[in-house]
Amino acid sequence: VPKANSTVTEFLFEGFSSFGWQHRIVFFVVFLTLYLLALSGNVIIVTIIRLDHHLHTPMYFFLSILSISETCYTVAIIPRMLSDLLSPHQCIATQGCATQLFFYLTFGINDCFLLIVMGYDRYVAICNPLRYSIIMSKRSCVYLASGSLGIGLSMAIVQVTSVFGLPFCDAFIISHFFCDVRPLLKLACTDTTVNEIINFVVSVCVLILPMGLVFISYVLIISTILKIASAEGRKKAFATCASHLTVVIIHYGCTSIIYLKPKSQSSLGQDRLISVIYTVITPLLNPVVYSLRNKEVKDALCRAVGGKLPL
Repeated sequence: VPKANSTVTEFLFEGFSSFGWQHRIVFFVVFLTLYLLALSGNVIIVTIIRLDHHLHTPMYFFLSILSISETCYTVAIIPRMLSDLLSPHQCIATQGCATQLFFYLTFGINDCFLLIVMGYDRYVAICNPLRYSIIMSKRSCVYLASGSLGIGLSMAIVQVTSVFGLPFCDAFIISHFFCDVRPLLKLACTDTTVNEIINFVVSVCVLILPMGLVFISYVLIISTILKIASAEGRKKAFATCASHLTVVIIHYGCTSIIYLKPKSQSSLGQDRLISVIYTVITPLLNPVVYSLRNKEVKDALCRAVGGKLPL
């Protein structure tokens, strides 16, 4: 991770320091509860998919990879945030800040591209079912998952190098509860136009393009579903997509509001609120949405609880 070529050697998170300790304790309990629920939910999803052979399909392979990625993403941010809630005004070294930004971006961008891959999987399953097993072979699944992570890593390296190549002179208080690109750019004591452009281009690549591809895949999926003769067949096809579509809308919705807003309309306080939803609540969505809305996962959970899980 690149080091900052600057006089500032550490940063301070503004975070929730403006709140009194009673409010911070309430936030701590709420966020810790949501964090533990998200962690345990994602661990259960990955374990169930690993142990139940009924779920050894591309759709659930990608879901387990998404759950692992979401877990890594939350681990990069939430423990530090919880620590700051209990004792604010803890400094973070520039190297620590760069490391946090690197992992946050890597897994956040990986999530965006995994959602495209999952959309493509549903598209092939519904629009080209006869060739599904050939197109979505084990090798293809591994390539697609690796490609998502590769894009996440490369874009994170570009962003971290871009931000921490800037000089930070006197300002060291980050108006956020973790190291993110936009609050860091506001602290740089030089013109950041090029960095703003890089940030915007990366945001478009990881949000607009994936959203467009997911939208196109769902237009094709829905048009195919509507051609299915039986009402039961249509209902079953819609049901396989509902969980993914719910996660997609919330995931891309939150990130687009934060990263695609014009700079002039950017309120860091508002961004912080949306970031809380995105970093604390979104990771909890996967296990909740996929376990409540998905019959196969519910059946697998019942088998596991009943001790009938095939190993």
